[in-house]
Amino acid sequence: MSTSASNLGSSSIRSSRTGFVGMAGSGRPSRPGQLDSAIVDQLSGGMDPQEINEVSHVSAASLLDKVHHTTDPEVVNRIVTLVDREGVDIVAELWSDAPADSLPGTLWRLYLLRTWMRRQGDAISRLWRIGEPTDTAASAIAGVDAAPNAADMARTADSILSGAFTGDFAVALGRAAAFCEVIARGLAATTPTFDRAPQAAQHVQAAQRAGQAGKAQAAARKTANSLMTTARDFAKAAQLWRQGKLE
Repeated sequence: MSTSASNLGSSSIRSSRTGFVGMAGSGRPSRPGQLDSAIVDQLSGGMDPQEINEVSHVSAASLLDKVHHTTDPEVVNRIVTLVDREGVDIVAELWSDAPADSLPGTLWRLYLLRTWMRRQGDAISRLWRIGEPTDTAASAIAGVDAAPNAADMARTADSILSGAFTGDFAVALGRAAAFCEVIARGLAATTPTFDRAPQAAQHVQAAQRAGQAGKAQAAARKTANSLMTTARDFAKAAQLWRQGKLE
């Protein structure tokens, strides 16, 4: 059974405002508990774009610093599950416009990667097994065992994001990059094909199937390309972090 972009819903990754297509499906919360109330009040009242940019950078750095300096596992868990508990809308308003080579833009993509992996675990685990049929360096870097299932995807998602906050940030980004590359390979390998020379008696049905397959191919290519772009974004951010230039 092949897995196409349609099996993954609209949760592909892209380097634009939303980071992952269609991930902001949850209702808007009143305010996320881990964001300063004054910041949220300003957001709801409308802020100057420059002010939003400044707040996004300050809030991302503060959040990362807060968790790096705590030994309380409950604090770590609250940060990792922030989007689960509070919804994505306000966090998106704060971070989603940030460039991919910035700290808030990188954290935004990490949060959305986790959400995507947990929501689409079955489809993504199948794509992993296709993109990584035998263990390579990517398996070791991403920290994914052979033949993972949806539960493994959820654990990996949590591990990557929590590792970003509690461990080496660049290592976590390397894991995220390797993961995206494998899923992109798996998706490319499952791109559907169709008969381009149908029998005359079957030309109507064949044309319909060809049209559907063509749309599926286009969607799969778009998602795979988006995943590869996100992998490059994570890899570049890791390099900038090591150089002390990810802000």
